[in-house]
Amino acid sequence: MGEFPKLETKRLYLLQVSQRYKRDLYEILSLDEVTKYYGKENLESIDEATDLIDNFYRLFQQNRSIRWGMVLKDTEQFIGTVGLNNLNLLNKKGEIGYELHPTYWRRGITSEAVREVLSYAFNKLGLFRIGAVTFPENIASNQLLKKMGFKQEGLLRGYLHQNNQSHDAVMHSLLKPEWTMTKNEDGKVQERIQLPII
Repeated sequence: MGEFPKLETKRLYLLQVSQRYKRDLYEILSLDEVTKYYGKENLESIDEATDLIDNFYRLFQQNRSIRWGMVLKDTEQFIGTVGLNNLNLLNKKGEIGYELHPTYWRRGITSEAVREVLSYAFNKLGLFRIGAVTFPENIASNQLLKKMGFKQEGLLRGYLHQNNQSHDAVMHSLLKPEWTMTKNEDGKVQERIQLPII
């Protein structure tokens, strides 16, 4: 993929997660309320955050993932990440994932970041399908995905392992033709502006 893609929204810079953000990442992923439905254990040290950031970079170099840091424009505060996991450019698919510091929940920030990443994935990377895996109990995330146009495909039994037990997961997906059409406030379908694939 070459150089890491920098994206921008109204309130956010979406940047490569570098080691300068390791303490912020650790603080976020060590919180129980963040990892409750994350599918992985809490981070327990700064060293684990360092290793995770190294892994983000390694997976990007292998064209298997792109993980952006969400940085507020007005304060330059690192507040979470959003990314494309299980990326398969040949088969034009990937999965979206995200987490946000609880201080910034319920402000539409995750939706803003996800919308930009979806636009990049469909219009610049040329993906056709984007999946998302969530806990059935994660109401906020399930509602966000529905709002973005994702369709619930089914239940993956025992798919996630966290806190020494297996958990069911819900699989969602969004296809490019579905992304190109959206509804305005009146419920009328309108086509999204398409960017050229580069």
